[in-house]
Amino acid sequence: MDGYIRETDSNQRVINNALKFTAMSTSFFNQVAQLDFTGVLQLNISKGAENNLIVSVMLNNEQCGDNAKNLIPPLTFNATPQEFDEGFFKQITAPIQTVSGLMVDMEKFLKKMEEVKKQSAMEKEKTEKAKKEKEAKDKKYKEAMTKVDALEKEGKHREALIKVPNVTEFPEEADEIRKRKSSLSDKFSAPSLFGIVDEQTEEPTTTQIKDEEYEQQVNELYSECEDSYCDEKEQKY
Repeated sequence: MDGYIRETDSNQRVINNALKFTAMSTSFFNQVAQLDFTGVLQLNISKGAENNLIVSVMLNNEQCGDNAKNLIPPLTFNATPQEFDEGFFKQITAPIQTVSGLMVDMEKFLKKMEEVKKQSAMEKEKTEKAKKEKEAKDKKYKEAMTKVDALEKEGKHREALIKVPNVTEFPEEADEIRKRKSSLSDKFSAPSLFGIVDEQTEEPTTTQIKDEEYEQQVNELYSECEDSYCDEKEQKY
């Protein structure tokens, strides 16, 4: 009777193990499917000491371009088959989810950084372009004003006024341009037909006219006297 009971218990254990294996084999992939991860889940299984199994789990996400992902170590477990059956998925669920989320975040971070770099490069290019344009404009203005200075020193006020830059072209220098034009305009008496002021001309005064007329009359009388003297002298001889 005892032998029968022992044999029955042994058969029951075999049946239970078979049921467990069947349950494990039928639910394994369902449990894998329930894991929350992005990428490729790799499982490496090898036999260890004392009938233990060594299982390493690694998640690889090819979409993540950050090489730092290679620094993430695999999950490694050393346990009996029964312990794996009872708690394997409980042990890997949270870590796999964390690693997967980390890789996704790393990829998002890289894309964001690429976008930031692109925007930064565009802004830098835009800034450099604006700087070059300003430098060229400042150079053009200085060269124009240098010509104005040179013409003014030579007394060519009309030409200097013409060479003064236009306010519409250099609005930031409006005050200086207006003052310079006003200064040059003061050297002319009235605006000409083309809106450019003429240089002041010295009008002869009434006194000057009278003096000139008197001098002309004296010269005429002197000339008449000289002619009369010559006539008398000829008659005498």
